[in-house]
Amino acid sequence: MEQENSEKRPFNFREFEDEAVNQLRAGRPLEGKDGVLAPLIKRLIEASLAGELDAHIQQEQSPNRRNGKTSKKVKTGFGPVEIATPRDRNSSFEPQTLAKRQTVLGEALDNKVISMYGKGMSYNDICSHLEELYGLLVSPATLSSITDRVLEDVKSWQSRPLESVYTIVWLDAIHYKVKEQGSIVSKAVYCVIGLNKEGVKDLLGLYVGESEGARFWLQVLTDIQNRGVKDIFIACIDNLKGFAEAIESIYPQTEVQLCTIHQVRNTTKMVASKDMKKVMADLKEIYQAVNLELAETALTALEAKWSNKYPLLTKSWRTNWLRLSQHFKYPQEIRRIIYTTNMIESFHSQLRKVTKAKRVFHSDQSLLKLLYLVFRENQKGWVAPVKGWKLIQAQMAIIFEQRYL
Repeated sequence: MEQENSEKRPFNFREFEDEAVNQLRAGRPLEGKDGVLAPLIKRLIEASLAGELDAHIQQEQSPNRRNGKTSKKVKTGFGPVEIATPRDRNSSFEPQTLAKRQTVLGEALDNKVISMYGKGMSYNDICSHLEELYGLLVSPATLSSITDRVLEDVKSWQSRPLESVYTIVWLDAIHYKVKEQGSIVSKAVYCVIGLNKEGVKDLLGLYVGESEGARFWLQVLTDIQNRGVKDIFIACIDNLKGFAEAIESIYPQTEVQLCTIHQVRNTTKMVASKDMKKVMADLKEIYQAVNLELAETALTALEAKWSNKYPLLTKSWRTNWLRLSQHFKYPQEIRRIIYTTNMIESFHSQLRKVTKAKRVFHSDQSLLKLLYLVFRENQKGWVAPVKGWKLIQAQMAIIFEQRYL
């Protein structure tokens, strides 16, 4: 009789709140298998189920009544709870709060798993973490199915419309090992970061392809064009053969700036260690020159000083000088962010920090899934304009007057 009265007694939120506060004051933790929330959630769910059954019985046209309870263990983000689910005599009751075969409550636990995976934790580490903190026994296969739900988000994100104009775009690839048809192959992940007219950066796309090449970059550029990008003012890239031409074939007005740091690295590969410090100092005179005239003078001086010892030292500089020196036509504020691909290199560092423990990915999808989650975790810091944007914006509006509108 006492149990029947307790079932019919309405759920009192004030009692719920008071009990939680008292337990917290007594020193019990909020979450976890011994926390305050798990038993209180049990009461809340059971009260909701009881109310659902009452409403169901009242709406039934044929005679119906309660028929005891069944018990099942439910995993929640606050620990496992044993839920007593009420039954009806006609077996027509379909609860909404907790479905008949549902064993995981809501999205809280899924979001915890996805967040931990996006921070670089392995499935085994996540399993241990959930068991230790929440008393949950979850298999790696279950965790994989949970994170696979992100793939629909990835598809939507990959096909979302983009803005029509980006002031600056950085393009570069990062490489990973992926299993494919029984072999382990190297895959390039093509990354595109764009800076819009408000100075806010965004990852326009992630594309998994074979080894990096201009032909695939052409597909990437075609995709962002099809998604709405009509104009790019400045594109910052490395000196991959045919890359600049691929950009100019899709966006003929775009000015292509080759990464100076990539150029310096390639130059120093042919320099002996004993000469490295002196050559680096001479190279710095080129890319840190005040203007184009002084940069060209420094390049000529470098050539005269080292050509006998290193005949090919300045060949690449001369060949690519037009695209290496684009940044000299701009004010320092713009020059500072376009003469290297540091903007995208920084993003690659974030990816490597999380993915360094994953030597080989099982598929392109598993690779893309993790990279997307890493981006999503770091995207919170991408909401504000880049430093000094107001001044850069004013300069851009003058330089690209007609196209900026």
